[in-house]
Order: sequence, then structure tokens, then C-alpha cells
Amino acid sequence: MRTQTLGRTGIEVGIVGLGAAWLGHQRGSRQIDETLGAATVHAALEAGSTLIDTAQLYGGGASERIIGRALRERPDLAQSAVVTTKCGRQPRGYNYEADAIRRSIEVSLEKLGLERIEIVFIHDAMGVPKEKVLGEQYALGALRRLQKDGIVRHVGCALNDPDPNAEYIATGEFDAAVVPEAWSLLNQYAEERILPAAEKHNVGLICATPLERGILAAGLVEGEDYMARNFSERCIEQVRKIQRLCQRYEIPLAAASLQWCVRRPPFAAAIPGARNPEEARSNSLAGQAAVPDDFWDDLEPLIQHFEAGVDR
Repeated sequence: MRTQTLGRTGIEVGIVGLGAAWLGHQRGSRQIDETLGAATVHAALEAGSTLIDTAQLYGGGASERIIGRALRERPDLAQSAVVTTKCGRQPRGYNYEADAIRRSIEVSLEKLGLERIEIVFIHDAMGVPKEKVLGEQYALGALRRLQKDGIVRHVGCALNDPDPNAEYIATGEFDAAVVPEAWSLLNQYAEERILPAAEKHNVGLICATPLERGILAAGLVEGEDYMARNFSERCIEQVRKIQRLCQRYEIPLAAASLQWCVRRPPFAAAIPGARNPEEARSNSLAGQAAVPDDFWDDLEPLIQHFEAGVDR
């Protein structure tokens, strides 16, 4: 898989990684199959998706444990993995105090089976005064000390709301950022504030929700649950137009959707979620599909931002 440099971290990552929020989840059930989840990690790494993005929150804490198991089971694959996690938001709430952050990183290291984490992102600090996140006795101060000790290599931010995410990126304190809800063929919210701030400070960006919960992978599927997405008819028709263009060029919709997200620096990678090995392999293959320049030229007029098309 083609790689790109993740901003000032200098880390080379495959352009399509693995979003680990849904590892081992079964459709229509809250049960998590950890064996299936570990196989999903293996499938992603085998296919070239070396960036694995998780969080203490994901799977009620199971995601980190699944990834740790997968890396132990396949040390040959573990050598190529770039594992990132998040702190501050946990299954039982939010805590950005330094002691809580330090303890949570210890738990993450144990679950993941790692001695060092490549990037730790401060997670979902919406509605929290910045001084109680960036202060010496809070999350950023704790992570800087862990960075000095060699336990955390780089520090990033990851907020589900694009506005505060942009504000944190604009501080210049962070080496990288996970950007959900702000960059896709249907959503160019990042153009306004996130991209300029990231460009100014050479912050490497990772695009989350690049497939808009699946509609940009397979088009509209009747009866599918798109998880908090309420697509307008105009938005759906635009997806159909993009699909028809993809069909003309014999390019999978997912390939166009994922590769478009990383054509604009400093977006270095997209991290679609995967529940099972089939989804992980499909996402990875989409990142490797050949796409001619003429396709991108023809796609450009079809790219639109839908403020009302997607219920956020």
C-alpha cells in the first residue's frame, strides 16, 4: 500500500488504516467476539493497513485488549503495526487530570502489550475549559512527561466535534489529529478551519468517518443502519451520481471515497472502521486500487458539502 508521512511526526503510514472502534462487533448484537476482532486486526495488517487507531473508550475497553492479543498472536505482523490510542474519555466518563491520564496510559500499555505508544490523542475534550486539558497538571502536561520518559512518542488531539477539534489543532501543541465528521466526499467542513490550522503547524491529519458510516462504501442500502446519519434525498442522489462515475471507470466507490480523503495534505491516512476480516480486507484493497487522473478530474464537479444532507 502507498504510504504518506503523518505531518511533523515523520511516521510513514499506509493511506488506509484500521479504525478499531467496532472490532468483533456483530450486526444486530452488542456482543463482541474477541477472536473475530483479533482476526480483523490480522487481516488489516496482512493487507497493508499498518495504522491501527483505537481508544480506551472503544468496545467498553475491549478494543485495546483485542489489539494486544492480535499483536501477541502474530509477532511477524506486529513489527509493521503503528498503534495509536486515546486518553481522557473512558467507558465510565471523562477525566483529564494528570494522575488519571498517567494511570490510563499504564492500562493501555498493559492491554496493548506495548512498551511505548506511537501517538496518544487527547480524546473528546468538548465543553472542558482548555486550561483543564492543556495545563501542566492536566492531560497535556502528563503526556509531555510521558513523552520525555519515552513512553509516548507523539501527542495528538481527537475530538468528535470539528469546531473544538480545530481550536486544539490551532494551538500548535499537537503533532497529529484524528478528524471525524469533517472530511469526505459529502463533507468538506475541514476546509474552513482544520486544514489551515494543520497546514500552519505541520499537524498530520487522520481522517475518521471517511465512508460516512457506509453509504460511501456501497451506496444506499435499504434497511441499513447508518448510525446517526439522516441523508437527504439530494445527498443520496449525489452519491448515486458518484457511483455511476465509478462504474464507468470500473472503480469501487469505496476506493474513490477513501483515496480522495488522502489526496489533500496534510491528510495522510483514512481509518474506516471494520468489524470483521472481510471488511478490513475490503477497506485495504480499496486503498490500493488503481485510480487514473482522469477520474479525479471528472469527480471534482460532483464533490459537494451537505450541511443539511447529513444529520450530525
